[in-house]
Amino acid sequence: MFFRIEPDNGVAIYEQIARQIKYAIANGALRPGELVPSVRELAVLLAVNPNTVAKAYRDLQNESVLETLRGEGLRVARLAVERCRKARQRLLEERMSAVATEALQGGLTEAEFLTLVREVWITVSGKETALKQRIDRD
Repeated sequence: MFFRIEPDNGVAIYEQIARQIKYAIANGALRPGELVPSVRELAVLLAVNPNTVAKAYRDLQNESVLETLRGEGLRVARLAVERCRKARQRLLEERMSAVATEALQGGLTEAEFLTLVREVWITVSGKETALKQRIDRD
């Protein structure tokens, strides 16, 4: 499991950890029944305070995403996938709503906005290289 913590992005580190675990579950990188790293292991890996990881894990337990496995640690709950997919959807809708509102306030047309979204999608998904290669061939 790969984590990317950005201390200066305005989102609390514990929330970044929780979100990334939810996303890993939603996309299948973490499966129901699979153990997550211990608090200490993850804290060392991310170079953060163990209390920060513990808070993320507590929040995930409260949301029934993680559950305690006596004597072993925390594992992904059986019904976590659907919960995490819904959480991911809600978060993305909130972010996209904010971006669309800003685009409208900035005077972008729907076509300009959708073109921009497509260009960003291509760049972020790594499809830019494939697209450029196809254009160069044609």
